[in-house]
Amino acid sequence: MKATARKPAKATARTAVDAGAAPRRPLDDLLLYRLSRLLAVAGSMVIRLCEGRFGITRREWRLIATLASRGELGSSQLAEHAQLDRARTSKAVGSLVAKKLVSRVARAGDRRQVRLGLTDSGQALYDELFPLVTAINAGLMGALDAGEAERFDAALHRLQERDRGAQQVHSHLLSPPSCLWL
Repeated sequence: MKATARKPAKATARTAVDAGAAPRRPLDDLLLYRLSRLLAVAGSMVIRLCEGRFGITRREWRLIATLASRGELGSSQLAEHAQLDRARTSKAVGSLVAKKLVSRVARAGDRRQVRLGLTDSGQALYDELFPLVTAINAGLMGALDAGEAERFDAALHRLQERDRGAQQVHSHLLSPPSCLWL
């Protein structure tokens, strides 16, 4: 019995529209992509400042800023307020304690529970770095007039509120979770 060679299927040039699929849209149409690109540019300035001048990572900066604004917190509370998972928070806290920027104080009677707070050095770093980060933020927001800035802020608040609800409803889609916040 002789094997017969099959002829290759005839190639057809069909677009997504021809195939009945939705038309292709540029990535630039997606809000998350645009925010990510904006964060990549403005955030890189903050990262260079943190790492180059202050010797801390962006995560460490986030924890320092959270402790500066909220005061002493437990590790789980810090992770929640900084919107980081507990493992990353624990690693960053360990680094900050080693750098003497954060103190870890065990509760009397239960050494498993610790309170985290800024040391004097940590507070001094925050006091020096926060105005620089604020200036970067002001430079970015300078592209908007006062009314636009107010509407933009209101829109961000609405999106954040919607995001909180969507995370609960769509949590099964988020594996593993990603973070786009500095």
